[in-house]
Amino acid sequence: MAAAARSALASAGRAANEAVSFVVFMVLDVVEVLLCVVYKVADYMLEGVWRPCYCSSSSTAAGAAASGKIVVSERGGSKVVSMLSSTKLHLEDISDTLYTRPSVLAGAASATTRSPSSRRGGGGVRAPPATTVTVHSAIVQMLRGKIGADGDGKQHKPYPSPRWSDCHCTNCNPADAGRLFVHVEAPPGGAATEEDVLFIHGFISSSGFWTETVLPNVSPEARARRRLFAVDLLGFGRSPKPADSLYTLREHVEMIERSVIERHGVKSFHIVAHSLGSILALALAVKYPAAVRSLTLVAPPYFPVPRGEVGTQYVLRTVAPRRVWPPIAFGASVACWYEHLSRTVSIVLCKHHRLWELAFRVFTLYRVRTYLMDGFFCHTHIASWHTLHNIICGSAGKIDKCLEIVRDQLTCDVTIYHGRDDELLPVQCSYAVKAKIPRARVKVVDGKDHVTIVVRRQKELAMELEEIWNRKR
Repeated sequence: MAAAARSALASAGRAANEAVSFVVFMVLDVVEVLLCVVYKVADYMLEGVWRPCYCSSSSTAAGAAASGKIVVSERGGSKVVSMLSSTKLHLEDISDTLYTRPSVLAGAASATTRSPSSRRGGGGVRAPPATTVTVHSAIVQMLRGKIGADGDGKQHKPYPSPRWSDCHCTNCNPADAGRLFVHVEAPPGGAATEEDVLFIHGFISSSGFWTETVLPNVSPEARARRRLFAVDLLGFGRSPKPADSLYTLREHVEMIERSVIERHGVKSFHIVAHSLGSILALALAVKYPAAVRSLTLVAPPYFPVPRGEVGTQYVLRTVAPRRVWPPIAFGASVACWYEHLSRTVSIVLCKHHRLWELAFRVFTLYRVRTYLMDGFFCHTHIASWHTLHNIICGSAGKIDKCLEIVRDQLTCDVTIYHGRDDELLPVQCSYAVKAKIPRARVKVVDGKDHVTIVVRRQKELAMELEEIWNRKR
């Protein structure tokens, strides 16, 4: 009897959540349209040019090429966009979720009109037949801004960096715009380095996620023969935040190469990555198969895509289900589905992050460290928006290939940690990685979530990492 009552209450709760969510997100759809107009006017008044957004219509590459503005060519099976042959962009690096995000009503209408066979296949967006190449107008505008002109010789005003809606402090805008901020801890006394360790943070975070938690707990013995690197990813923390970047997987990986591997002469290294950083870690492992000694992935965002689904759209709906409960799902939904609403949040929090940090310190009487706030606030909307879509959603098809290469061609240890109470990325993500790489070790920690899997067990994690680093391949 009690079990039946609990089941009935749970069903009623889910129904209430769906009903409230439908109304709330329908209202947010309207707010998004209004904010689109507001920001177009604000951008024009403050930057002197109309800036396209992803609400705008797309342009087919053929039409753009006819006017001499953009050219799409095939390079080894990869569609490459170039403008005046000086700026190149691989189309597969761009996620269609940037500009294909149906409203709540449109999504509901699509769900009701799908055939029964398509509903049995998973209820997602089906892959359309490939006919024409589409390049969104916002992407074209960014490319024009990078080179300053189009094929007709018309000048285009580049995106200012930082933009009016971004923070202008020195931490957010480093002098060296060509390399990432890298925290380096070398062996004491100038001792010889045998191998290195690269720590990669997750989404809207920074190197402080590692330097304030795990790194202080690494033993002197482990430090004696290893360099420890913790990076701020492109667009986050104290790293550059170019306003004309699309923050693709390729761009992120190349910046890590330039800032760490090439600059510091890294030859043999372990990788420890959290959340979104796990995708970058896999890409690096595939690019440097002989150099990577071990892979440690903490809460990896891997969602196997059902057959017949468009991978990018499936991941978008999975990560951001447009529900008001739990709160973390609501936050992820706002960040993923609403370009202008998330920009508003960024203006309120990130542009004024120094004010929020000061208020927090005063409120807590300077007794609480703010490194998590530093990472959360120190980014731009362009960086977070494009990284979220092009890495999390856009990697839907790439991550499978990376996992297969790690399984078949690499011999390094693969260890995965996940908090059982993680409401953002369920523990099934880690088990799915193990299904692709059978030799991977999965450790699920009870009572830990997406952040506390590291932050509240840093001593234990540091000890476990040292054991991994000391294993012989």
